[in-house]
Amino acid sequence: MTEKRRNFIKKATTIGLGAAAIPHLGFANTKTTYENKDVRPKVLFFDVNETLLDLTVMKKSVGKALGNRSDLLPLWFTTMLQYSLVSTVGRQYNDFGIIGAAALQMVALNNGITLTENEAKEAILGPIRSLPAHPEVKEALKSLKDAGYKLVSFTNSSNKGVETQFKNSGLTDFFDERLSVEDIGKFKPHTDAYDWAARKMGIKPNECLLVAAHGWDISGAIWANWRTAFISRPGAQLYPLSEKPEINEINLKLVADKLTALK
Repeated sequence: MTEKRRNFIKKATTIGLGAAAIPHLGFANTKTTYENKDVRPKVLFFDVNETLLDLTVMKKSVGKALGNRSDLLPLWFTTMLQYSLVSTVGRQYNDFGIIGAAALQMVALNNGITLTENEAKEAILGPIRSLPAHPEVKEALKSLKDAGYKLVSFTNSSNKGVETQFKNSGLTDFFDERLSVEDIGKFKPHTDAYDWAARKMGIKPNECLLVAAHGWDISGAIWANWRTAFISRPGAQLYPLSEKPEINEINLKLVADKLTALK
């Protein structure tokens, strides 16, 4: 760092401009160039809930548990994600569904709704096991398999949970391997989770591509030096302070069309 730049940083900090005023120390560059975007990734990793499976049934169950307050659903999901990260930072681990049930109790309590621990668990753990795949998913996965891609699921859900989900939704045979953060004890989007998944498959981070319908998952993968494809399901948004994914489509079929075109 030059003396001139050190003085600029010191002055900017002193007058309260903060990092946003300092070139390359503020907001992330959201205009990303992928050097290998025309090259096939070695492995395609897929988030499961919402990305592959339709959460409508579970959302209805959770909404009913919250006194049919559909406006509380986003708060419940963000609370569940928040406390999965609290657990990770605190070096603790609980099943994602159990954290979801605890978050549901918290949201209910804050809104004057009586909800027992068992009621919270039943609202989530029952429906989540039998979620159907989104309409285009099976066709898209088949086209990727036929094109020679290795497909791996990579989820915050437990090993047993995703095994049951895939069996009930008919997705088991599409995947070469299933990975769960249960085996590392750290939830996505912690960078260690993505690093672990790449090591498990014996490849470099930039040889991985994550397909996900969550902006936080896409950001976590990008920051771990993975390639990414975003499915903009209704209500899903990318994080503006993160680099953009190389693919951004409204469903998995359109993502698959772009991936199968790569050589």
